[in-house]
Order: sequence, then C-alpha cells, then structure tokens
Amino acid sequence: MSAKETDESESQTHSAGVQNSSDNKPKLSTKRDSSWPSVLFYIHLNILGLYGIVVLFTNTCFTTVIFTSFLTGIGILGVTCGAHRLWAHHSYTASTSLKIVLMLCQTMAGQGSIYDWVKNHRLHHETFRTSNDPYYSEKEFIDAHVFAQIRSLSPHQEEMLKAVDMKDLESDKVVMFQKRFYWILYFVFFVLLPINAPLEYWNDSVQAAIFVAFSLRYLIVLNATWLVNSSHFIWGLDKRYKPSDSNMIFLVTKTNWPQYHYLLPWDYQTGEFGSYGTGCTTGFIRVFAALGLATDLQTMTSDAVKTGLIRAVDTNRPVVECLTEAGREAMQTIPSDHYLTKDKYK
Repeated sequence: MSAKETDESESQTHSAGVQNSSDNKPKLSTKRDSSWPSVLFYIHLNILGLYGIVVLFTNTCFTTVIFTSFLTGIGILGVTCGAHRLWAHHSYTASTSLKIVLMLCQTMAGQGSIYDWVKNHRLHHETFRTSNDPYYSEKEFIDAHVFAQIRSLSPHQEEMLKAVDMKDLESDKVVMFQKRFYWILYFVFFVLLPINAPLEYWNDSVQAAIFVAFSLRYLIVLNATWLVNSSHFIWGLDKRYKPSDSNMIFLVTKTNWPQYHYLLPWDYQTGEFGSYGTGCTTGFIRVFAALGLATDLQTMTSDAVKTGLIRAVDTNRPVVECLTEAGREAMQTIPSDHYLTKDKYK
C-alpha cells in the first residue's frame, strides 16, 4: 500500500472515529423537574399577599397605600422599560444616569439580576413556540405564567442558555455592577426599604409594612412582570384557536402586536400587554427622550415594512431579515425626534 493510500485510510478512520464519538455522546435530558424551594416560596407569598388585601382595607394608612403603589409601579417599569426594552432588545439607548435609575427600579421587581433576566428572555425569543422555550410558549397560559416559574430548566435548556450571546451586557458597567452586588441591593431596596419606611417615617402598623408594602406588592409585581413572557396567550391572536373560543374576548382586545414583537423585538413602541404606540412604558420612554436621557428610539415605519416585503420577494431572503434591514435603513432618514410626531412615522 502506498503512503498516499495509507494517509487516506488513516484520515477516513479518524473521521469515522470522530463521527462515532459524536453519535455516542449522550443526549441531554429535556425533562424539567419541580423546583420545590420555588414552589414553597410562591405558595407562602400568595398566602401572605392575599392576606395583605385584607390588611390593606382594615389596618393600613393611606400613606402606605400610596407608597406601596409607587414601589409597585417602579418595579414593573424597571422590568418593562429597563430589562425588557432597553437591555434585552436595545430598542433605545439610555444615558448612564437613566441606566442607574432603571437598574434600581428593576431591583425593586425582585426577579433576579438584569443579566439573568435578559439571558432567559433572549432564550425565550430564540426558542419561541418550541419545546425548548423556558416559558412554555407552545403550551397554554397557565404553563407559561405559573409552571415555568416553579420548574427548573432541563439540562438541555441549561446548555442552550450558556450559548446565549451576552457580550453586550457584559460590557455594560451598570448591569455588571448590579449582577455582582445584586443580593445586597435586593435586601436594601427590595426588602428593607419597603418594610422599614412605613414603620419609621409615618408610624404605620407592622402588619401593613409586612403584608401590604412587602408581600402584596411583591405578588402584584411578579404577576405583572411575568406577563412579559406569557401575555401573548392573553392579547395575541393564536392560529390554533378562534377568538370566540375564549371568554377572554369579553375582557381584552386580541391583536397581532404580540406576534409582531417576536418578529421585530427592537421596536420601542411594542407594548408588553398587547398594545402598540400607547401604554405607560412607551410614554415613559418618550418622556426620557424629550429630557435627553434616551436616544436612538428604534421603530418600524409603514414605508419600511413595504420596502422589506418587496426586498424579501425580490431576493428570496428571509422576510424578518429583510424587514429588519429596511427598518434600520429607515431609521437613518427619519428625524431623531420622530417620537414627538409618532402618528406620522408609523
């Protein structure tokens, strides 16, 4: 046998060995187990929070009600305006001072660090409507909103989570500061401040401080911000079901905006709760922009949609890729203060 034939034989043997090694590599389990610490925690939180409703109407002063409402609002804003639209999807650019404020607001939501929240949410977008989605988007609302919170990720999902690109956040000093000192910030701003303030500054009852300012607030914030990953079941139009199949049509207006968000997540006007161009979070972003704290507000114009669709047909490229490209190009031509005349650029 010649040297050339020997080399080819060794090469084929090596390739076969690599292939067999790859084939023999055990597949990671996709089974998700219950996280019993989470189960017990949420059971207790629901009991304490529901009892907080009783305390709210029987043994709570008006100042504590206003204080609790304020903390609830900024906690939700920290997730929707901060973790979601700013850090997860870069729908606008924030100044350092605004980032610090939104970081503290997100800490008031008690949902873990911005870094971890964004990492899970990006995996949610990458695996939307598949069995690998950590928020069960291929199942039902109760799975996405509740069961996803009380079950640990499968080994397969954990491996996928490691592959999520987080280089942008790793270079963000505000995000990494919060990640490093999260539990200190959590204890001071999320636990100590809400409980201590009613007792220390306006002499409210211990019950009001613990069950209203802490437990009830925590319960409301969690459920409101969990909707970021499950609201498409409520407000979105699902091909699997007719709108008339659900009694929700008597309570909410079904739209295609949730599905639009999963196509073009970088549009700052897409609301978390089924709206577009309206809502508190969108309004706050516009106010921040008017104050010079937010810039580069990303949106999609009607003309850009037409251009993107035509480009997709002409080039046979993916529609989302063409829409994104056309949208980015359109942003270079419309005024930077387009948010002030939003009806013209939509």
